[in-house]
Amino acid sequence: MMFDVESARHQMIEQQVRAWEVLDLNVLGAMERVRREEFVPPAYRDIAFADMNVPLGHGQSMLAPKVEGRILQALGIQPDDRALEIGTGSGFFAACLGQLARSVRSIDLYPDFVAAAVGNLRRTGTHNVTVDTADAMSLAEEAAYDVIAVTGSLPVYDARFERALTVGGRLFVVVGPGPVMEAQRITRAGHGEYVRESLFEVSIDPLVHAAEPAKFVF
Repeated sequence: MMFDVESARHQMIEQQVRAWEVLDLNVLGAMERVRREEFVPPAYRDIAFADMNVPLGHGQSMLAPKVEGRILQALGIQPDDRALEIGTGSGFFAACLGQLARSVRSIDLYPDFVAAAVGNLRRTGTHNVTVDTADAMSLAEEAAYDVIAVTGSLPVYDARFERALTVGGRLFVVVGPGPVMEAQRITRAGHGEYVRESLFEVSIDPLVHAAEPAKFVF
């Protein structure tokens, strides 16, 4: 029996993403239009739509679809927004951002991820996403983006990402050392003024080179 890709995609949207309180029709539409199976490494194509992280190499993975949906919904992306993604991975989430925002810059530490993601994005017809090899922990931009998605957790919160927001801009980040971490949305309300909201509990891999909590010495 042939694998019914479209049926599997529909089930992913309805039984995983929507079931995890992702109800924004723009987000659901974006995740349905982007062909997730084209971004999954060939060895894992049979689990492209599964409710699980998909290994990519370097100890990294694609986030589960329901988590990606919650991030997209939390950011409230508008058609004229400039977006930044921290952690390109396969390029799938960047492509979803590209469905919703005017332009997307995505950065990743690993050159092979960047090369693969560029190929995936081109093959699937995504033209408003640029991908660069860069260390997120060297980010020093100020007031440059309307939305920022950090797809690896921060054991210790790092304010460099909120400083890269425009006024009115939104940052999604997962904070905490685990095993249970807190997903947060930070909105830049003005110069040096930020509003923080707790969204939900989740556990995702830490961002490479992110600061670790200080260890107690007895």
